[in-house]
Formats: sequence, C-alpha cells, structure tokens
Amino acid sequence: MKLRHLTTALAAVGGAFIVYVGLSYVLAPQATAADFGVPTWPQHEGTAFLAVKGVRDIATGLVILALLLTGHRRALGWAMAAIAFVPLGDAVIVLNGGGTAATALGVHGSTAAAVLVTAALLLRERRTAAGLGRGADSGSGSTNSPEPAAV
Repeated sequence: MKLRHLTTALAAVGGAFIVYVGLSYVLAPQATAADFGVPTWPQHEGTAFLAVKGVRDIATGLVILALLLTGHRRALGWAMAAIAFVPLGDAVIVLNGGGTAATALGVHGSTAAAVLVTAALLLRERRTAAGLGRGADSGSGSTNSPEPAAV
C-alpha cells in the first residue's frame, strides 16, 4: 500500500469518526458523556457544555475532511499536528477530573498518538510532478521537484 493511500485512509477515518463523536454529543449528550472518562457531568442547564464539546468535535472533523477533499495534504498534516492538542488536553482533563489513567491514556492518549502518526506520515509524503496540479499544495509556486521530507 502506498503511503498516500494509507494517509488518506487514516485522515478520512479520523475525520469521519470525530464528526460521529461530535454528533453523538449533540444528539445524545448524557449517554455519550460517560465514555469521555470523567466521573461527573453537568446537569440541567449545564448540559449545554456537552453540546459545546460536540460542536468542537464536529468542526475538527470537518476541517480534516475539507483539507483532505481539497487536496491540501501538507496543510492537512500541519492541521492534524495541531489538532492532536485536543485529545492530549482531554487526557489531562480526565486525569485532573478524577477519571482513570486507563481511560485518559487508552482513549485520549491513543487518539492523540494516532492523530500525530497520521500528521507525521502526511508531512513525510513527497509531492510528485503529477501531484502538483489542481487541488494540490502548490501554494509556494515551487517547481516540479519533490518537496523534502519533514523532520
């Protein structure tokens, strides 16, 4: 399997999954919240904060999918590297909020690792002359030579 196919699949699955998670928080917040990993959740008027999390997740997934669909793969790599902060922050929230280390690391830590691996693989992709057409990351006006791999 080519690296490009692997990174496309990882980004598409990751983007679609986080949109699904976000929709779950918007449509069934109390049922979904238990899987986050903290022992208590807002009640009554405070439940709107669960929808905030849902909207954040939906937006994150849509950014991933939009960059993927428009062919801006290098920007997608950088965006995913930045997006990895979200599950890392969630892991810290779980640990500081009385949740278990297993959930913090197993759910949120593994998510952050998967996002970072996908970001690193996207940033390692080399552009070919055939890939520098419409929709490709050619914003720098570069020549047809492949871009050096990110460190």
